[in-house]
Amino acid sequence: MSHNPVRPWRSIDRRPSRRIMVGSVPVGGGAPISVQTMTNTLTTDVAGTVAQVLAAAEAGADIVRVSTPDEESTRALRDIVRESPVPIVADIHFHYRRAIEAAEAGAACLRINPGNIGSAERVREVVKAARDHGCSMRIGVNAGSLERHLLERYGEPCPEAMVQSGLDHIKMLQDEDFHEFKISVKASDVFLAAAAYQQLADVTDAPIHLGITEAGGLMSGTVKSAIGLGNLLWMGIGDTIRVSLSADPVEEVKVGFEILKALGLRHRGVNIISCPSCARQGFDVIKTVEALEKRLSHIKTPMSLSIIGCVVNGPGEALMTDVGFTGGGAGHGMVYLAGKQSHRMDNDRMIDHIVEQVEAKAAEIESARAMSAQAAE
Repeated sequence: MSHNPVRPWRSIDRRPSRRIMVGSVPVGGGAPISVQTMTNTLTTDVAGTVAQVLAAAEAGADIVRVSTPDEESTRALRDIVRESPVPIVADIHFHYRRAIEAAEAGAACLRINPGNIGSAERVREVVKAARDHGCSMRIGVNAGSLERHLLERYGEPCPEAMVQSGLDHIKMLQDEDFHEFKISVKASDVFLAAAAYQQLADVTDAPIHLGITEAGGLMSGTVKSAIGLGNLLWMGIGDTIRVSLSADPVEEVKVGFEILKALGLRHRGVNIISCPSCARQGFDVIKTVEALEKRLSHIKTPMSLSIIGCVVNGPGEALMTDVGFTGGGAGHGMVYLAGKQSHRMDNDRMIDHIVEQVEAKAAEIESARAMSAQAAE
């Protein structure tokens, strides 16, 4: 993100990195930070897995990872890749032959774990398959599966051990003159992951995949991921992210985008700014926001909407949003458009009316964008 001379306190200077391609998606080198998730169906259930991939893509996922634990899964991967609208990453553990089969099946990227993929000779065979089939790779270091010699050397999983594991594997790929790789150093401990990623960012120019692994359920995992990933992204570290939740993959995508939106790094859909509500509210803020989140989930255009219960902060927040509604009295409130007071609206009609206003604004933004693109041609 470029330096902001007007509001320097909002600037995030992203770490320079090489650019690679994961299928059609650029990662690193200043490309937009991509959002990933992973299916949790049996990969051999092609229909079920494809359904999850499609749902994740509709929610905004740029890349989807699929586990390939056995030969039946890599056979199924071919059909999944054919049906997927986004690049598919094959998740490989223990069996290097699964990586070769996944490359042959059309995977856009192979995720391999240095701690369990095997010898340098096996890595060499995986690299050859990746090169032959146009795959990129991800070196996926995990605190829970570090190589034994590193645990013996360092005594326990620590940032230094994780980074050393990654560097050792980078050398294996570079010795084969293979450079289409990204790298991650994940841990479930936020402090460990953050420290490892900071050290990693200083010693390689490879694109970095961010994640707090095994973060937990929807609520606890979201909080841990927001803290860990949010701080790293704020420091400019990270080219692609995955929020790991014990939840529907669609929820991972939603949380990932919310983290990026909060930092101004990427925008998709309606950013709703709403108050927690109190005794001053002129309407039921919580139920209204819940309804609007559902009613506006189809909007992909980046835009902002403020829903504030009273006039203490409502007018000020509305000044900075595309559409706003501030509670008043006597059963009605004020609608704001482009930061200015527009008209009053009865509370019992406000949800439908706000949806109409947001849809109209989204159409206006998309029309202006299309005209600008035509003028640039």
